[in-house]
Amino acid sequence: MAISKKYIHDHLVLLLVSINLFLALGGSIFILLRLGSGHGATYIVQCRDCSNPAALNKFTTGNVIDVLSFVVFAALVMVSNTILSMRAYHIHRQLAISVLGLGTLLLAMTIIVSNALLALR
Repeated sequence: MAISKKYIHDHLVLLLVSINLFLALGGSIFILLRLGSGHGATYIVQCRDCSNPAALNKFTTGNVIDVLSFVVFAALVMVSNTILSMRAYHIHRQLAISVLGLGTLLLAMTIIVSNALLALR
């Protein structure tokens, strides 16, 4: 698949791709630095039914592999949104921008959720 010159020269598309790249790399580095702090081998990886205070076993523990899945998810979101945006740009410019904007939101939510789970340990 050849990348069109219009896609490469579109300033808003390049801004959103740059923001997505910054969020994916920054979030991955942030998670890896929080893992390297040496607090222990178990991490909280899920919070189920946090709205109900009477719920038992609200937090599910896991190991490092479960937390590293956030890094893999960030990379997967970055790559898939960029590819989808390139393919959608031929259809309509606003569709490609919407795909990149939703990727930005998804990467920001990944950073927020991983920070919340890593702060609980």
